[in-house]
Amino acid sequence: MSKKVAVIMGSDSDWGIVKAAVETLKEYGVPVEAHVMSAHRTPELACSFAANARENGFGAIIAAAGKAAHLAGVLAAHTTLPVIGIPVKSSTLDGLDALLATVQMPSGIPVATVAIDGAKNAALLAIQILAVSDGELETKLAAMKKEMTEGVVKKDQKLQEQY
Repeated sequence: MSKKVAVIMGSDSDWGIVKAAVETLKEYGVPVEAHVMSAHRTPELACSFAANARENGFGAIIAAAGKAAHLAGVLAAHTTLPVIGIPVKSSTLDGLDALLATVQMPSGIPVATVAIDGAKNAALLAIQILAVSDGELETKLAAMKKEMTEGVVKKDQKLQEQY
């Protein structure tokens, strides 16, 4: 069985974005848990979760937050697991504030960061990380890449036929 992936969101209002990560993980058969934790409102809870994540069967953590977006960095500071940040677009600065807060980590606290609202890619990156030691996931990812390639080739063929 694959290790679990945690999907942590700073607010329940982020669910509309992060549900794509949860759905993608489930499509690949990866066990997933989703939680609401705040770097600012529940710092002890977030730190404790991250510090115990490996022992609790997790192989990666996805953290989604908007505005100040310190969640991914706080989680990364308390674990040796890979942390993937999803900057969430908010009404302020169209997510640029969250992007910069997520990607600009100090040396020693790495956070892999996907595009603003890039939940599906966050899930796929977590799956790729787990696939390093899980051949079944690697096979599923290879099949997905093959399907993508075939889809683009078909679109090109259709375009060529149109002109």
